[in-house]
Amino acid sequence: MNTSGMLEKILTDLKLSGGIEASVVASRDGLLIYSNAALKKNAETFAAMSATMLGAAETATTELRKGIPERIIVESMNGKIVATGAGPKALLIVLTEPEANLGLILIEVAKASEKIKEVLG
Repeated sequence: MNTSGMLEKILTDLKLSGGIEASVVASRDGLLIYSNAALKKNAETFAAMSATMLGAAETATTELRKGIPERIIVESMNGKIVATGAGPKALLIVLTEPEANLGLILIEVAKASEKIKEVLG
């Protein structure tokens, strides 16, 4: 299976875990690597803006000598955005449904980010 196929399987399995509307794999600088079909033409903007938020959080916590954040979570009435590192080259970013179980999402995102790290080496 090629890289694209492996990323598709990881994101499909992640969505099947429940509560996730959409997900993308992006480079650390916000370039889209792979997205599931749910975001369509908004995937590139979603990847870029989420990478910018994570980068800002990393800068803030580093300046405060609190280390690098494991993830960022943005909550709104209509859902949550969770962005986390997936190795040194990539990020995994998910958009959740409003009532999604955040604890379960975080566990599944952590597993998926490890798989993505392995695939992208």
